[in-house]
Amino acid sequence: MKFLRRGESTPTSDSTSTDAGAAVADTTVTLGKGRPTPSRREAQGRRRGPVAPAPKTAKEARARRKALRGTKEERKVSSAERRADVNNRRARMLAGDEQYLLPRDKGPVKKYVRDIVDARRNLLGLFMPLALVLILSMILSPALQAIVTLAMLVMMLFMIIEGVVLGRIVNKRVRDRFPDSTESSMSLGWYAFVRASQVRRMRAPKPQVNPGDAV
Repeated sequence: MKFLRRGESTPTSDSTSTDAGAAVADTTVTLGKGRPTPSRREAQGRRRGPVAPAPKTAKEARARRKALRGTKEERKVSSAERRADVNNRRARMLAGDEQYLLPRDKGPVKKYVRDIVDARRNLLGLFMPLALVLILSMILSPALQAIVTLAMLVMMLFMIIEGVVLGRIVNKRVRDRFPDSTESSMSLGWYAFVRASQVRRMRAPKPQVNPGDAV
C-alpha cells in the first residue's frame, strides 16, 4: 500500500479520463491499420454499382443485346471508325512505318534486305505471270501439255538457281552492314526469295527504292 507524502495529491478524474481517451484512440488507430488500403481498381469497381441480373427469358436477352448494340446511327459511326482505323494502319504498314509492320518485316536488317531485293531486276518476279500464261495455254490447247510442262520445269530450275544466288548476295551484304545481326542465313535467304518472287506492285511493304538504285 502506497502512502502519500506531504505535498502530493491524488490524481484527478480529468487526467484519468484523458489517459483513457488516448488509449481508446490508440486502440482505434491500431485497429484501422489491420486492413490494406484498397487499390484504385477496387475502388472503381465498387463505384460501378451492382451487376445486372442475368436475363430469365430469350426475349429479355434479345432486348439486352439490342440495348448494348446501341442505335443504328451509333453502329454506323462505330463501323466507319473501325474501317478508317484499319485503312490507316494498312496504309502506314505499306508505307514502311516500323510501328505497323508485321513481326516478320520489322527491324533495320529486314528493311535492308527489302531494299536489296527491290533494287534488283529479278527473274523470280516473272514466275507468277509466266505460270498463269503457261497454265492457260495448256487449258486452251491440251496438245501443248508436254511443252508447257517442260517450260515450267526449266523456269523452276532458273528460279532455284537465282534464289540461291540472291540468298548468298543478301547474306554477304547483311553481314558486312550488320556484323552483330543474329538473323540466320536461311531466314534471310528465304525472306529475300519470297519477296523477289512477288510481283513488284503486290509487295508489302511497298518498295522504297527503284530498280537500279544503289543500296
